[in-house]
Amino acid sequence: MNLVLWIIYAVIALGATVFLGLREFHMLQLNGYKTPEHSRWMKKNARRYILPAVLFVVQFALLFLHGGAAVALIIVLSLFNIIIGLLNKPGKKFKKPLVYTARMKRMMVTFCILVAVYYVIAVLKGETTVYICRIWNEAHTEFTYDSMEKRWFANGLPYILAGSALYVTPLLVPLSNLINKPVEKAVQNWYINDAKRILSECPALHKVGITGSYGKTSMKFYLDELLNSQYNTLKTPESFNTPMGVTITIRRDLKPTHEYFICEMGARRVHEIKELCGIADPHDGIITSVGPQHLETFGSIENVVNTKFELADHVKAKGGKIYLNGDNELIRRKAPEYPNAVLYGLNEGNHYRATDISVSDRGTEFTVTAPDGESRRFSMKLLGEHNVQNVLGAIAYANGTGISLEKLTLPVKRIAAVPHRLQLLDKGGNMTFIDDAYNSNPSGCRAALNVLGLFDACRILVTPGMVELGAKQEELNFEFGQEAAKACDHIVLVGKNQTVPIYNGIKDAGYNMDEVFVADSLNEALDHVRAYQTDRKKIVLLENDLPDNY
Repeated sequence: MNLVLWIIYAVIALGATVFLGLREFHMLQLNGYKTPEHSRWMKKNARRYILPAVLFVVQFALLFLHGGAAVALIIVLSLFNIIIGLLNKPGKKFKKPLVYTARMKRMMVTFCILVAVYYVIAVLKGETTVYICRIWNEAHTEFTYDSMEKRWFANGLPYILAGSALYVTPLLVPLSNLINKPVEKAVQNWYINDAKRILSECPALHKVGITGSYGKTSMKFYLDELLNSQYNTLKTPESFNTPMGVTITIRRDLKPTHEYFICEMGARRVHEIKELCGIADPHDGIITSVGPQHLETFGSIENVVNTKFELADHVKAKGGKIYLNGDNELIRRKAPEYPNAVLYGLNEGNHYRATDISVSDRGTEFTVTAPDGESRRFSMKLLGEHNVQNVLGAIAYANGTGISLEKLTLPVKRIAAVPHRLQLLDKGGNMTFIDDAYNSNPSGCRAALNVLGLFDACRILVTPGMVELGAKQEELNFEFGQEAAKACDHIVLVGKNQTVPIYNGIKDAGYNMDEVFVADSLNEALDHVRAYQTDRKKIVLLENDLPDNY
């Protein structure tokens, strides 16, 4: 009977362990497999672990006080585990679901081995258990059970061990990642070295790296459009801006016929741009911006600046050119250290300058003046003055490769909005979306509000706010709320806890708080927007969309 009870309990606990493990692996993947970052995430989300911890303590206490396992007690304990399993069961529609990569599968194998160890110990219980039991009996002679060893340790301990495998799963998942680290490092190095070999076999290939706190993905798409008018180009797709993303692109997509490789380079920590330069080995570079992005992992704005300029250091050593956004104050200060720098921007003093900017809800026109004094009028479908900067940077680089300004006018007209970056989505009827879901920085948020202000309509903002801004996060979100109050007719905040600083900023600005709605999820926010009554057409700005680990 004892064995049957334990098997039933163990199967239920194991099923809950699998469900909880899948959820934890998903969060670890969203945190980039970075154990320190995942640990910080666990600390921020400590509340999600309170219920499992309480249930485990209750189980231990019940077994201890009861003096062993009984049918009724095991039914109660199994119900606890079923609750944990149901709370974490797969099936929720995540924005970015768990991807079963080769790395993920290897970690899951390690995790299964760790769980199996718990169950082996639960079955075998060894001589140490017996010894502890005897000590207990000697110290508690008043205890009246005929056989403490049989009633408590022989029955209770296996349940504790099997159950603990479930309740320590949040620790076993990152532990699996740490155990596998040497293996993963070896695998990554093999792929990286193979990518370097492929690049070395393409001596005529010209490589350009693009980095920045924001704007790098847009710059990559714009530059690819312009260079592709004359050269055969390859760009890293979507947001493939990590060492493995760049490596995958090279190994999968690079052909001997490619003339330019446009490599987006992202970073969340010091020296990560240097690591990417070691893989792609760019001849030239573009730095689109430097600002308070990922301050939680960088630690300071000085670290952000120095890391972004690791691209400039690499290019300088190779004798190439580094193209810099001269309107960015932090970049401008650093620029004199690089005699090979080409500055672009809207202000005076830049080598490539855009002037006479005309912005409407139909697009943007501007005039570009090159270092040799040549000027040309450009028009594009992109919305907003801030987009002129990135397009100007692409024009500057393309012109530096030998493509005349005149020949660039048509490619600039063809440039389309990058998905989820101020992308205009006309849904027909009474509603149009401005999809800016990938922006989560102060500069991008201000620019998006400016674009929203171009429309003569009911202007609605939907946002969860900005994250990963370190100690400045609350302050910057408060300021975002103040600016949103000036630009919007209706505001929908996503997440009650996350958006408190924005809410306070809106209120501080004297906004009509009846026009503010706080939703628990994006779906609830969108349902509210659709139901919102107004006589005017609705222009809905979707500003940032946090992943599932927020």
